[in-house]
Amino acid sequence: MDKRKILTVGILGALAVALGAMGAHFLKSKVQAGVMTSDQLDGFEKGVKYHMYHTIGMLLLIVLNHLQQNKYFMWSYAFFFWGIIMFSGSLYFLTTRNLIGMDGLKFLGPVTPIGGVCFIIGWICLGLSMLKSDKKN
Repeated sequence: MDKRKILTVGILGALAVALGAMGAHFLKSKVQAGVMTSDQLDGFEKGVKYHMYHTIGMLLLIVLNHLQQNKYFMWSYAFFFWGIIMFSGSLYFLTTRNLIGMDGLKFLGPVTPIGGVCFIIGWICLGLSMLKSDKKN
């Protein structure tokens, strides 16, 4: 198995859990204090959910590729990775920009849907992997 890919999944998984905890505790207190809106918290939490879903997907793709090498598994892995970076990453920054004092991050708005498209392409690649599979099962 590819150690770098597993390391990447481990880091992304730990980051998703840490950011989820930050949202559940620290950011929730900021909403209660009126420093952050509930919509911003919802956006942050959406980023965490998609981050974790696709990190788990990346781990499963590593396993699938180990069982039956298929270029589409690794294409899917790559699109999930970039989807996490662009979709979830942009949501993290966009929803907390006033807390971190970086209002200039508004330019990241168009990056979010590009990340979403990466997720969609990743899932399409997973489907294509079965069309191009050597095994008939």
